[in-house]
Amino acid sequence: MGIIEKNVLFSLTPHPLREKLCDRLNLEPGSLEVRRFPDGESYLRVLTSVKGANCVILADLTHPDTKYLALLFLFETLRELGARSIGLVAPYLCYMRQDRRFEEGEAVTSRVFAQSLSLHIDWLITVDPHLHRYQSLDEIYSIPTQVVQGAPALADWLRGQNGLLLVGPDAESEQWVSSIAQASNHPYVIGTKQRLGDRRVEVTLPDISAYNGRKAVIIDDVISSGRTIGECVRALKAQGTEAILCAAVHGIFAEASDTYLLGTGLQTLVTTNTVPHSSNEIDVSELLVPPVRHFLNQVEGERR
Repeated sequence: MGIIEKNVLFSLTPHPLREKLCDRLNLEPGSLEVRRFPDGESYLRVLTSVKGANCVILADLTHPDTKYLALLFLFETLRELGARSIGLVAPYLCYMRQDRRFEEGEAVTSRVFAQSLSLHIDWLITVDPHLHRYQSLDEIYSIPTQVVQGAPALADWLRGQNGLLLVGPDAESEQWVSSIAQASNHPYVIGTKQRLGDRRVEVTLPDISAYNGRKAVIIDDVISSGRTIGECVRALKAQGTEAILCAAVHGIFAEASDTYLLGTGLQTLVTTNTVPHSSNEIDVSELLVPPVRHFLNQVEGERR
């Protein structure tokens, strides 16, 4: 008798993509018992049989320092229990900021984290990682990886809305914002950003008087401290724009920056469901299905 292929999805914490991926890919939802001992150590028990199964882990990797050790326990326990393969879907991929040693003695955490993660999983899928000085994840990860672009999801959400002006906060965003503008059929402008510190930036916008009366939609890939978006709001208001929205792929909203942004006069915050948040309005599950299916089919092909 042949082995029946079994694909199971686990998530250590609730995630809006869990049910959608299970439904779209016909994955069995895996059950875990997770808690903390009084001294703060993690307890983990896998309740679903995984012997011979392909396991997909869906992980929210914001605030990773409090989550990563439990993930390692899960990876290695699944392996010990006989899982055939273990893949990670991390819609937001952490530790991509420090991609070089800027000051003597600094840890290049992106490389260290990638090397560690590569030891425990067979493949990785993520959405719009902050590559910056890396050309691809292959430079730091030693396992197969797939990067999904969030731009099509944002373009779909913007398409059909009238009277919009898309705004990119800095030159780095131009290629990304221009592609979304073209796909959604809206004009766009790009600002100039000067970073003065971790939480201090200045954003300058070109003259937008030709777009008077339009609703401005600030487009960004990640909102963390929110200061860049806040500065964009200030610059737009200085030119008389009243209706201002923001749409981003990853909404991390560190230090309650969502509350800060709404206090600047931003009318609406919209994010994709890569990171759980009340602003999740744009679904990226369809974009994740093909690469997950590819890796699962690849394992099945190797079995044959």
